[in-house]
Amino acid sequence: MHSDPIADLLTRIRNGVHAHLDTVNVPHSNIKVEIVKILEAEGYVTGHEISTESKFPIIKVHLRYDNKRKALINHIARVSKPGLRVYKPVSDLRPIRSGLTTRIISTSAGLMTDREARRRKIGGEVICEVY
Repeated sequence: MHSDPIADLLTRIRNGVHAHLDTVNVPHSNIKVEIVKILEAEGYVTGHEISTESKFPIIKVHLRYDNKRKALINHIARVSKPGLRVYKPVSDLRPIRSGLTTRIISTSAGLMTDREARRRKIGGEVICEVY
């Protein structure tokens, strides 16, 4: 059993990118599906599918590479951890790396990118950042 399933998802994606894998398998949960959907919408992964062939469903995440087989994810890291939660008001959600970094925020309106949270003027818990 993992103590932090979101960190497990991010680590599996990071390891898959470093190993140049086409897909990585992750145990299913609703929050992981939402995170993968955001990564897909932002263009970091090509897609995902939920497989219910076994007793426990899994999420197959299809990783994305450019023409020279270089991964589009250079950095993916957990920000808010179970031992140290990181909450940011909307005033502290300024763009990082000239807006090239995508932060996934858990808000009262659901999971969204930092760009969307700034547009809606709501803050929340910073789950992870990707660039």
